[in-house]
Amino acid sequence: MTAITALRQIAPGQASPAGISGPELDYLMASVQTNRFLPHPPPGSIFVGDGDYRAIGAEFLGHYIRLGRLRPHERILDIGCGIGRMAVPLTQYLDPERGSYDGVDPVMEGILWCAQTITPAYPRFRFQRLDIAHPLYNPQGSLPGTEVQFGFANGSFDFITMVSVATHLPPEELVVYLNEASRLLAPGGRLFLTAFAIDGQSTGQERLKFKRWQDGPGWYAIEEAPLAAAGIDADCLLDATAHAGLVAEGLRRGHWRGTSAAHYQDLLIATKPGGGQ
Repeated sequence: MTAITALRQIAPGQASPAGISGPELDYLMASVQTNRFLPHPPPGSIFVGDGDYRAIGAEFLGHYIRLGRLRPHERILDIGCGIGRMAVPLTQYLDPERGSYDGVDPVMEGILWCAQTITPAYPRFRFQRLDIAHPLYNPQGSLPGTEVQFGFANGSFDFITMVSVATHLPPEELVVYLNEASRLLAPGGRLFLTAFAIDGQSTGQERLKFKRWQDGPGWYAIEEAPLAAAGIDADCLLDATAHAGLVAEGLRRGHWRGTSAAHYQDLLIATKPGGGQ
């Protein structure tokens, strides 16, 4: 049995659930984490951060469903899809006829692995490289981060995820991403974004010691590589979200601060008004 054929397939016409929760979701997450036939990139090619590739993907699948209210029929855009850490578990949840996934990233190696490994079995999982300039991930990129536009029509998606993307962007670029997310979301769609949101109350309590970048709302934890771990004033993040036309449902604190939480980075979920939600 190959990794490709081991990926779950739902027979044509077979109904998929409107959503799952409780023990059913726990079982799905455990299956994603332990299924040795699911594709896994070579360890040396994983550039998306520390931690267990499979376990983190399973964890976020749970967050998407429990907190983001993700449903199997929805259309997902994964901004900063990397090397498929979120895409692989989503193959086990999205409806193969109605749901869809598009992943974009500036790192060619990750996009090629995903396109060659995931798309052949799941044609509705698509990946494309955008040549966005970034000092760490794509220093020779041709497109400045302040000019980013994703090549999809307005309202193309029901769910947009940005996991560990805001943590590598300066504030002026994050604002552009928020505006693009708002444009691309259909009414009622949700943005699921993780960040290091600095709010004053956490000063001196962080496992990461952030320092303010000049006089703006940006923060950095690693002086020699500021965008390796970038923070932003929490108020600035919430204001930029509102100015983009999205309604924040709250900012959940992560356990990077040294406190108890279900996720490491802070989590913002924001909704595009309309859609009856």
